[in-house]
Amino acid sequence: MKKYLLVPALVGLLAMGACEKSAKLSDSSIIPLPQEITNGSGSFELTPEAGIRLVGSGNYLSKIGEHLAEKLRPATGFDIPVSFDSGVIILELTGEASAEGYEILISEEEVKISSSGEAGLFYGVETFLQLFPPLIANRSVQAIEWEIPTGSVKDSPTFEYRGSMLDVARHFISVEDVKYYIDQMAVYKLNHLHLHLTDDQGWRIEIKSWPKLTEIGGSTQVGGGKGGFYTQEQYKEIVAYAADRFITIVPEVDMPGHTNSALASYGELNPGVNLPNGKLDSVNKAPLDFEMPLKNPQASELYTGIEVGWSTFATDLELTYAFVDSVVREITAITPGPYFHIGGDESHVTEKDDYVYFVERVQDIVSKYGKTSIGWDEVATAKLLPGNIAQFWALEENAKLAKDQGNKVLMSPAKKSLSGYAIRQYFQNWTSLGSLC
Repeated sequence: MKKYLLVPALVGLLAMGACEKSAKLSDSSIIPLPQEITNGSGSFELTPEAGIRLVGSGNYLSKIGEHLAEKLRPATGFDIPVSFDSGVIILELTGEASAEGYEILISEEEVKISSSGEAGLFYGVETFLQLFPPLIANRSVQAIEWEIPTGSVKDSPTFEYRGSMLDVARHFISVEDVKYYIDQMAVYKLNHLHLHLTDDQGWRIEIKSWPKLTEIGGSTQVGGGKGGFYTQEQYKEIVAYAADRFITIVPEVDMPGHTNSALASYGELNPGVNLPNGKLDSVNKAPLDFEMPLKNPQASELYTGIEVGWSTFATDLELTYAFVDSVVREITAITPGPYFHIGGDESHVTEKDDYVYFVERVQDIVSKYGKTSIGWDEVATAKLLPGNIAQFWALEENAKLAKDQGNKVLMSPAKKSLSGYAIRQYFQNWTSLGSLC
């Protein structure tokens, strides 16, 4: 009886092998899922003789070619030269537009990735890398065949803004770790990194005209510890690293609340803020004295807890706006992207009229330096400047206020997208992280 069972067992094994050899392109785990995938027949194998051929011209074309080669070399052990002369992997840039769509054509002889924009070509490369076995991400040589199914892929984004937020204020995150996070964003074709640079627990960006912000305000973090901050040169390094991956940095300085790290650094900004005692229901509701910075300036204490809503700038103090002007000026000077995030959330001890006055003045400052303001949805209770953006995270009525003013809304509802250090800016398609509507 056993000898007769060997025949169907052998047939089954052969069938399994045949299935593996005839894998379909549409079965590939591509994230985000492209708009069009067409299956071919057969497979393309990456061999030691493979190279990358560049077609077209552009500032980033050679960088994109080297980026692909650097991703392929460690696990394959192949040289993967990059040139304008020859190669079975063709990267073709067909124009100079900022287009983000791309097409991949895979035959048994070659792979051609094309786009009319450098960003689109980069995204095509990221999709191509996802077609290989996961071992392609290893940093040491793997002894396997590097085959992918033939066929074609076409894709383009539904939303122009696809973002993720990284909170480096409550816990400081090193430059190298931020770069690692940027690399993960690039894989999934996200194109805006929102850096939450300041909060009650830490100030993380060097401001040369106000040096105590990092000397004092950057010296701790949630739970204690030494904290840390980015020099302006390190910030520029992050900006450039992101730009090479077609990611725009959106800096956030949260205000008028979430500002204790600044108030602990400069007593002349502090309207008498006192720290809560460690319980979530202990936020200080005592009246603030906006004259205190002028009469008896006194810095607040550094804070390492997690309560929110108890700090504020003195909104009728002219020095506050001189301070904000300096901060915005220095950060915008080293931020090539179009946006500056002014925070504006959870400012519970700021009186409503004072909050509105503050937001409207800060919008003007940001506009003066050529940037578009983004603020958490609470900013829509003020009069928004044309083109400014409210970021919906908490209250739908605030998002509606922004829309009714004719302003765009950046979707990142906290119930859907808040997780750990990152708040993912949510949309449907292209991996669902960040939309303007």
